[in-house]
Amino acid sequence: MAESETKSELSLKDQGNEFFKSGNYLKAAALYTQAIKQDPSNATLYSNRAAAFLHLVKLNKSLADAETTITLNPSWEKGYFRKGCVLEAMERYDEALAAFQVALQYNPQSSEVSKKIKRLTQLAKDKKQAQELENLRSNVDMAKHLDAMKSELSEKYGTEECWKEIFSFLVQTMEAAVKSWHETSKVDPKVYFLLDKEKTDTGKYAPVVNIDKAFESPHTHGSCYQFLRQYAADSFSHAACLVAPKSIISYPQVWKGQGSRKWKYGQSDGFFVQFESPFLRKLWFVPSSTEKGKILCRDPMVLDTSVHEVIPRIFKQS
Repeated sequence: MAESETKSELSLKDQGNEFFKSGNYLKAAALYTQAIKQDPSNATLYSNRAAAFLHLVKLNKSLADAETTITLNPSWEKGYFRKGCVLEAMERYDEALAAFQVALQYNPQSSEVSKKIKRLTQLAKDKKQAQELENLRSNVDMAKHLDAMKSELSEKYGTEECWKEIFSFLVQTMEAAVKSWHETSKVDPKVYFLLDKEKTDTGKYAPVVNIDKAFESPHTHGSCYQFLRQYAADSFSHAACLVAPKSIISYPQVWKGQGSRKWKYGQSDGFFVQFESPFLRKLWFVPSSTEKGKILCRDPMVLDTSVHEVIPRIFKQS
C-alpha cells in the first residue's frame, strides 16, 4: 500500500499524532487545527495542539488551548496538566503548581503529575529565594544600619543642617561601596572627603583620594596617613570616609589580633569603612558571601576604632 493511501485512511488527529511523535510539531499543530474545525468540541484535540504549541514555544496559544481543554472537559486531568506545563515554561511557577495540584486531584495515581509537583515546589522555592536575594542586592539601605548615629551627630554638631549633611555623606559613600561590591566583587581603596562649600579650593582639592598603595607596608601606611591628615586640614573638609577592601591590606592586618584585639568576624571577605571627623570616629567591616552564585554584602559590623582602626585619626580632635 502506498504511503499516501495509508495517510488518507488515518484521521486528522492520528496523522497529527504521527507527526508529533516524529518531532514535526508545526505539521502536527496544523493537522490538529484541521481536526478541530471538524470537531470543535473535542477536548483531546485542543490538548494535543496545546502540546504541539508548547514544543513550538508558542506559549500563549498553548495556554489558550489548555484552558479550552479544561472548559470542554473540566474533570479530565490532562487539561490541567497541559496548563501547568505551559505556565512552567513561562516561569509562572506558583500558578503552574496550582494547575498540577488540580490535575493530581483528578488522577491521584499519576506519577508524572507527582514528579511535576515535586519539581515545581522546588523551582518556586528557588525563584522566591532568588528574588529575595536580588532584592537584598539591589535595594541597598545603609541609613537603617546607621540610624543610631543620628543622635550622636546631632549632639556633636548641633545644627540639623550640618549633621544631616554629614549623615547623608556617610550613607551615600557606604551605599556606593556596597553597590560596587555587588556589581564588580570589589571596591577601590579610596578616601572620600566632605569639602567645605565655601572655603575649599576645588581646583586644588578633589573630594576623592586614591590610597591603593597605603596598605603595602608600615612605611606606605604612615606616609599615607600623614598625607591624608594634611589634606583634610588644607581642604577644610568637614568629614572623611575611608573605604578599603580587606584583601589588599598587608598592613595593618587588624583581623589578626590576639586577646582583647581578637577578630570576631571569621574569615569572610569584605571591606572596611572608616568614618572620620573632628568630633566623631566610626569603623565598620562589611562582610561578603556568595549566595546562589551571587555576591552579597551582609550587614555592616561595628568595630572598635581603638582596636581595629585601619588608619589613625585624620582630623585633629575637637
